[in-house]
Amino acid sequence: MIVTLTVNPSVDASTGIGQVVPDHKLRCREASYKPGGGGVNVSRAIHRLGGDSLALYASGGLHGQLLHHMLEQEGVRHQEIPISGQTRENLIVVEESTGQQYRFDMPGPRFIEGDWKECLEQLTALPDKPAYIVASGSLPPGCPADFYARVIEAAKPWKARVIVDTSGEALQLAADAGVYLLKPNARELEDLSGHAISGDEEVKAAALQLIEEGRTEVVVVSLGGDGALLITRDGCEHLRAPEVPVLSVVGAGDSLVAGLVYSLERGWPLRRAVQFGIASGAAAVMNPERQLCKREDTERLFAGMDTGAAGHM
Repeated sequence: MIVTLTVNPSVDASTGIGQVVPDHKLRCREASYKPGGGGVNVSRAIHRLGGDSLALYASGGLHGQLLHHMLEQEGVRHQEIPISGQTRENLIVVEESTGQQYRFDMPGPRFIEGDWKECLEQLTALPDKPAYIVASGSLPPGCPADFYARVIEAAKPWKARVIVDTSGEALQLAADAGVYLLKPNARELEDLSGHAISGDEEVKAAALQLIEEGRTEVVVVSLGGDGALLITRDGCEHLRAPEVPVLSVVGAGDSLVAGLVYSLERGWPLRRAVQFGIASGAAAVMNPERQLCKREDTERLFAGMDTGAAGHM
C-alpha cells in the first residue's frame, strides 16, 4: 500500500487575464478549482495512472470541505485529519497576452501542537501499514521543522520506505533521520550538501555523499526537461526525458514521484521505475495548469524511452 501524507494541502484556484497590470481592477476569466499540495497531487496522479493510494491530509474549514468534495469527485481514496485552522487557498493566474504564469502560494493555517500531533497519530493508527510513505509538500506555520523526521521515525518499525519531497530545513532534518529516497532539484541538493554545485560530476559527488552518510539510499535529482539523475551506491545515470510540448510545469514533480512510487509498489526495478516517473512528469507538462499526468500519455511516452537495464539498478 502507498500512503501520501500532506500536512499543508490547498485548494488551487486557476484563472486567466489578458494582461497583469498594477493599480487596476483586473477582470479575470471564470476560475477553476483543483486539489493541491504535494502528497495530495501524488495520490491524484497515482489514481490517474491506474494505481491506488491513500491520501492522508490535514483539513479544516470551508476549504477543507471543498477539498474533500473534489477528491471524492476524482475518486481518490482519502482520509481527512481535522485541524483547528482553515485549509489554504492558492491562486494561479495566466497572463494570456504573454503566456506567463503567476503563482501565489499561501503559507497555510497556523498549526497548534494538537494539529501536527494528530497527523502523526492518524498515520501510526492506520490498520494496514503502508509499504511506501510519500511525505511531500511544505510545512504550515507552527508545524515543527522536524515533522517529516518524526514521520520517518514513526515508520521505521513497519520497515516502510519513506520518500520525501520538500525543501529547506524540513528537507535537511528529514535527510538526517535517514530516508529511502530523496528527490531534490539542483538548488535543494546544494542546500543539502552545504556548497555550490555545477555539472553532473559535482551533482553525482554530492548525492553519493548523502548516501555514504546514511541520509538516503537513493537520490533522484530532477532536471526538468532534461530528465533526472539517478544515483545509488551502484552508480549514477542520467535518464533523459522525452521531448514534449510544454503547456505548464506545475505538477510535473508530483507526477514524477507518483509514477516512480507506483512502479516501485508494482515491483519494478528502480531504474525502470524512475523512467516511468520521468515519463509521468513529461506527460504532466503537456496539460494546462494543474491537470497532472494522463495514463495514456505516460504509457506512450514510456514506451518510446530506452528502458534497457543498466548496471544493477
